[in-house]
Amino acid sequence: MTTRPSGLLPTKGHHTNIMMRATPFRLLSCAAALAAAGIAAPPLARPALAQSSDAQPGIPVQAEAARRQDMPVTLRNIGAVQSYQSVLVRARVDGTLDRVLFTEGQDVKAGDKLALIDPRPYAAALAQAQAKKAADEAMLANAKLDLGRYSNLARSDFASRQQLDTQSSAVAQDQATIAGDEAAIATAKLNLEFCTIVSPIDGRAGLRLVDAGNLIHAVDATGIVTINQIHPIAVVFTLPQDSLAQVQAAMARGPVAVRALSSDDRTSLGDGKLLTFDNAIDASTGTIKLKAEFANEANTLWPGQFVNVRVQVDILHDAITVPSVAVQRGPNGLYVYVVKPDGTAAMQPVDVQQDSGTIAAIAKGLDAGVMVVTNGMSRLQQGTHVTVAAASAS
Repeated sequence: MTTRPSGLLPTKGHHTNIMMRATPFRLLSCAAALAAAGIAAPPLARPALAQSSDAQPGIPVQAEAARRQDMPVTLRNIGAVQSYQSVLVRARVDGTLDRVLFTEGQDVKAGDKLALIDPRPYAAALAQAQAKKAADEAMLANAKLDLGRYSNLARSDFASRQQLDTQSSAVAQDQATIAGDEAAIATAKLNLEFCTIVSPIDGRAGLRLVDAGNLIHAVDATGIVTINQIHPIAVVFTLPQDSLAQVQAAMARGPVAVRALSSDDRTSLGDGKLLTFDNAIDASTGTIKLKAEFANEANTLWPGQFVNVRVQVDILHDAITVPSVAVQRGPNGLYVYVVKPDGTAAMQPVDVQQDSGTIAAIAKGLDAGVMVVTNGMSRLQQGTHVTVAAASAS
């Protein structure tokens, strides 16, 4: 066993243990000694102060100011575009389709030739009817001469009264026959005219339904072509029966404006006017059908197309309005988040008078100029600190 000689200094580890057990008094003495020797003591570390919770940024939101403006009162629904007039052109006589005189998709006017049926059989029928009339007219002339002779003989008692009456009846029969011949000639002329098929209305021709060379009949259901009138054009839509009183009041004041929008509800397809509403409410759906007319000069509306319809029935003057996205629905009704002057959000109940889908008119609960949150509402609660990222008064 090795013993440490007395008077030797302790080892490094032993010295460390002694220093760790040094008292504060000794540390202060060391500091004083260093100061006396002209050596600056290192500064004592200061504990970090906890940051205040008020210094943290609020939840970023977008907000706009409620404003006063005139707002149209509109009724909305989906409608279907229909041709103002639609005609399926069919043959009115039987025969072979000689020629098709229109181009598919062509704009036609009333009276324009569309097709031609072989006219020769009907021209022959007309000539036959005219020849028969000529023969019957000759018989009538002879019968009239005989009637004159019988009349002279009857005055001299050389002919009986019965013979005179019989001859008078023959003249009347020949006259009736000629009248029938004239009707037959008129029918033959009409059939000959029907061999030339014309457009009954102004419109656009559709796809050809039969080709030249086919034998067609007046009873064929397919027809030759469909003509649709698209200038103007109609839109048919429905509204709830409770809206009928508003529509009637609006029509009593004057023309009612109607706008057709695309399926995304952003692109305007045309402005028109309300023509009329149906004469009965559909009991199965509780709706009433209405019809509007559009000039459709740019051909933006097409038969069979579905559009969003907006009917303006009134105007709210000087109404307080906010973007529709600002209005939220809660368990107690509708509300908006308003931004208070201290930078906190507050839930404000409101009553909505009219909502156009983009702008909502507030009937109660909000004043003009109040900032309402339009984006970022999902993270808000009553009293939440917010930071307005984008504010607009428009």
